Amino acid sequence: MRATAALIAGILATGASAENYLGFNSGSTKADRSAKFKADFEAEFKTAQNLENAPGKFNAVRLYTNIQAYSQDDPIEAFEAAIGTDTKLLLGIWTSGTDSIDKELNALKKAVEKYGDKFTKLVIGMSIGSEDLYRVSETGIINKAGVGAGPDVLIKFINQYKKTFSGTGLANVPVGHVDTWDAWTNGTNKAVIDAVDWVGVDEYPYYENGKGNDIKNAGTLFDRAFNAVAGVVGSKPIWVTETGWPATGEKWDQAQPSVENAKYYWDEVGCRKLFNKVPTFWYNLRDSNPDNTMKFAITENLSTKPLFDLTCPTKFDTPTAAATSGTPAATGSSTGVAAPGSSSTSGTTTAASGNNTTGGSAQSSTSTPAGSGASMGKSLSAAAVGGLALVAGIFALF
Repeated sequence: MRATAALIAGILATGASAENYLGFNSGSTKADRSAKFKADFEAEFKTAQNLENAPGKFNAVRLYTNIQAYSQDDPIEAFEAAIGTDTKLLLGIWTSGTDSIDKELNALKKAVEKYGDKFTKLVIGMSIGSEDLYRVSETGIINKAGVGAGPDVLIKFINQYKKTFSGTGLANVPVGHVDTWDAWTNGTNKAVIDAVDWVGVDEYPYYENGKGNDIKNAGTLFDRAFNAVAGVVGSKPIWVTETGWPATGEKWDQAQPSVENAKYYWDEVGCRKLFNKVPTFWYNLRDSNPDNTMKFAITENLSTKPLFDLTCPTKFDTPTAAATSGTPAATGSSTGVAAPGSSSTSGTTTAASGNNTTGGSAQSSTSTPAGSGASMGKSLSAAAVGGLALVAGIFALF
């Protein structure tokens, strides 16, 4: 019986990495916090698929929630947009700060019933949670990253999702969880690694303050964090679910935002390490969080002509040895690589509505405490979104 279970798990894991997807992240609201609708998502997906000089077709998208912004449990209209544009879907279920994912599951069930295999055939993965383990870590607590969820909660929700969609078109979709690299290297979280088919990693060398985060060192920092994860997940495929470099914003330790540096990061991390090699969801096609002073979008107004040339070079500056020159310690001080991503918009009992509201990078314009990396923006965004939830009356989401 154990051998059979292991074989099935291996097949699922293989399926999870069978194609090296290229995509972007997409929150459920615009920069003014108004809801996105079908036409808004369609515009994003069409731009992504038609970017000039792209090193492949960006025809996948990572969503943070299944729920349409400011609704109870209506399916997010990104689903219809994906069907119309043949865009692959990495779905997300928000799990932080709640003891129930029923409304996320209800929205997903409605979508399966309404769209059938036109929808389910596009779903390439399901992420149960995003950066929950980071938030309950010692560093996450110190940095007020918000309310997270421990391994037992995540595993409970993973099992609930699988039971709910057993026998449906989503039954064989590989299930994963997204978190920061040092959350994965923390041995207390191994049960989550064992429970998933693939491991989602959010990595931002930009926020590695105190570690030489100059743009010229970004590739080396990325490799070390990536390989730290690879060293603990065994045969589980790694999907890079968020990474990028801001084109504008304030300096972060040695890291300087600029279009030139965003291009350099695209080349040294995206082209050299990820594109067409690892399932990758870049951060980001367009900005959607007004609380974030760093702007990561690679386009303006969804133009198919990006801010910089997406053509990949044939030679790179990052030393090959960077991949094996040592791995960073999985300690609290290493959470500078923590994404300013989906977790940025959560952290209270309204976590789900938070990600419905912004869904993406949220960095504070204030100074950061030592070693906190991206987490300062997480606490700011949590408060901002909590306030918006009160105004919008969407505490009922959870």
